[in-house]
Amino acid sequence: MQTAAVWLSIRFEPVIPVKQLLLPFLAASFATASALAQDWARARIEKSPRHLEWVKVTHDNRTVQSFVAYPEVKDKATAVVVIHEIFGLSDWVRSVTDQFAAAGCIAIAPDLLSGMGPKGGGSDELGVGDGVRRVIGDLPPAQITADLDAVIAYAAQLPACNGKVVVVGFCWGGGEAFRCATNNAGIRAAFVCYGTGPTAAGDVARIHCPVYGFYGGDDARVGATLAQTTALMKAAGKTYDPVVYKGAGHGFMRAGEDPTDTGARAAANKKARAEVWQRWTEILRKI
Repeated sequence: MQTAAVWLSIRFEPVIPVKQLLLPFLAASFATASALAQDWARARIEKSPRHLEWVKVTHDNRTVQSFVAYPEVKDKATAVVVIHEIFGLSDWVRSVTDQFAAAGCIAIAPDLLSGMGPKGGGSDELGVGDGVRRVIGDLPPAQITADLDAVIAYAAQLPACNGKVVVVGFCWGGGEAFRCATNNAGIRAAFVCYGTGPTAAGDVARIHCPVYGFYGGDDARVGATLAQTTALMKAAGKTYDPVVYKGAGHGFMRAGEDPTDTGARAAANKKARAEVWQRWTEILRKI
């Protein structure tokens, strides 16, 4: 009977409803999904007064879907190839592309995940999170190089382009922007936003343009690589101008304009983003 009494006390003890237990996790998941959806960036694109379009850039047996934004200017303009983050060609990346057009440049953002989806699609089909990370991590470097070379050539020959092309990349794309500088002698500059640089002297030796770096002060993973990158570029006699923005975290260019970012680094991210845009504008004006 004693055993039964113990069992009964456990069996009928009040329990917390499953819904209540899951509520904090559901709320966190919803917040994450909302941030990744980037509705605020999509709204900015939809309100843009500039001409925006999707184009297909083909090379070999591949088609690279690319988003293009045109400036409202009288003269021919420099082209900026925008290389997306590890999250693929997101609404935010397209928004940045439009912002470069607002600054007077033709901007084109290739979806380097084109054709990599389970049904032959790209970033939109792969979605967000680990799915797109796994695929982007397995992209063949030679394919990435060929895709970027094709997009750079496409941009350079646009009737509204002055023939000058620069590349800019974020996170994963920042590393690819640096790597692009080692492979394409035609670009005028590479803007590397919190991406790592090449580690082989032979790769650095092939760089023919200035490389400008933009890094968060609270991004130790990438920051720990800057000393080696600086030494390699200096030894090769290359132009490398890295700037570290105090208090900014990894991904500060996106977080710095995200209205939902209210974290501890929000102010530093916003300040760093504003300073980067000013720096970009000054460099592009000289180019």
